[in-house]
Amino acid sequence: MVIRTLALGVAAALLAACAVGPDYVRPTLATPEGFAHAGETTAAAEADGTAVPETDAEFWRAFNDPMLTQLVEESLSANHDLRIALSRYDRANALLRGAKFDRFPTITASANGQDARSSSDQMPGVDRAGRDNESYSAAANVSWELDLFGRVRRNVEAQRADTWASAADLQALQVSIVGEVASTYVDLRGLQERLRVARGNADNQRETLRLVQARFDAGRDSEFDTSRARAQLEATLSRVPALEAQVAVAMHRLAVLTGRTPDALIAQLDTQQALPTLPARLDAGTPGDLLRRRPDVAAAEHRLHASTARIGVATADLFPRFTLGGLIGSQAVDTSALFERASETRLVALGIDWSFLDIGRVRARIAASDADAAGELARYQQTVLLALEDTENALVRYGRARVEDGHLERAAIDSSRAAQLARVRYEAGAADLLEVLDAERTQLQAQDAFADGRTRSVNGAVALYKALAGGWSSRTPLREDVASR
Repeated sequence: MVIRTLALGVAAALLAACAVGPDYVRPTLATPEGFAHAGETTAAAEADGTAVPETDAEFWRAFNDPMLTQLVEESLSANHDLRIALSRYDRANALLRGAKFDRFPTITASANGQDARSSSDQMPGVDRAGRDNESYSAAANVSWELDLFGRVRRNVEAQRADTWASAADLQALQVSIVGEVASTYVDLRGLQERLRVARGNADNQRETLRLVQARFDAGRDSEFDTSRARAQLEATLSRVPALEAQVAVAMHRLAVLTGRTPDALIAQLDTQQALPTLPARLDAGTPGDLLRRRPDVAAAEHRLHASTARIGVATADLFPRFTLGGLIGSQAVDTSALFERASETRLVALGIDWSFLDIGRVRARIAASDADAAGELARYQQTVLLALEDTENALVRYGRARVEDGHLERAAIDSSRAAQLARVRYEAGAADLLEVLDAERTQLQAQDAFADGRTRSVNGAVALYKALAGGWSSRTPLREDVASR
């Protein structure tokens, strides 16, 4: 009857219980209706007759480069930084499971057997049999914090938000790793193209030097002309070692990003390939869409939620904490008598713990939690602004890079034609060597600038995709604990 009455009272109290502290409300932020430089990509597309790329969860596939796709997939499965982030997420999930168990009674079992004999000095006049004492016991213990003021629920809420933040951190790192793989791969192909340009121009200049040397041997040119032609060739050849070093560094970086030793991809990547083609279309959407997609914004919001819930955890200490304890067991002096009705033991207890005499420390902890929440709110607002800035910057850089790319391409074509004409004029005696050398120098600079500019254009698309960060939730291995609200 006592247990039944106490259980009914506890049930009624739990039904009437409330969680103290503020409930989390998503902050409202004033964001622009559209991006200021959204038209940059459209203008660039119209300038060169192509459309702008389209946002996709696995954006690297839009570049139509099988090697890039392979490297990205390998990095997502083998990158060690991602494995570290996944372990942090798994840890947060385990802590969430542990916090959820606090909502239920803790049940333990214990057993004890004892055979003791007192000395004759302790019990004078008693024979040895009388000094022997045996006792045996077995019990099940129950302890349960009655969450009348929501301390446990707020703690579970905070831990769940922390786990969601860890999941968003993993998503953000995925975006970062894939962006680095793609941009490093683009740099590699761009450097290989610049290396091809340098070697090709060196071949042309070597042919010019051969022609000047032949004219010198025939007495038609001076040694001064030969020296100038040789000096230009050596200057062009000097570009090659630096570019070769940069190519090697890029290959080493890609190998480490995919979880392998630096030399693992040299044979696979050493053969030159063209830069990845720019995707067909890209729509940046609206700032509101961006903020719903960006994992760094999601992580900041979840941490704000967690800090808000912890205000409730601290506030609950202003109220008494009730703990219901119970024990049911058996005690006997012989194992054969255990669990008989006469050996039954039981205990029901209601404990109250209240820190009202320590109210100063409690209010200090509440103030600290309030300050943490205010800081996380500012961090969230700053993260939103940085996300918008990142996207605006990526839009304008990509758009301007495409326009620049068009000018550089035409300059490269015209300079190559001018160099050919200068050599023809020189062989026909209509131009001097200086005109040829100047045209060849301009050709090298223009072709190198075009290769570098095209690399920046493709990297601009990568940076824009990275800023938009769409569709990454499908890549995060969410556990059931987090997914079930």
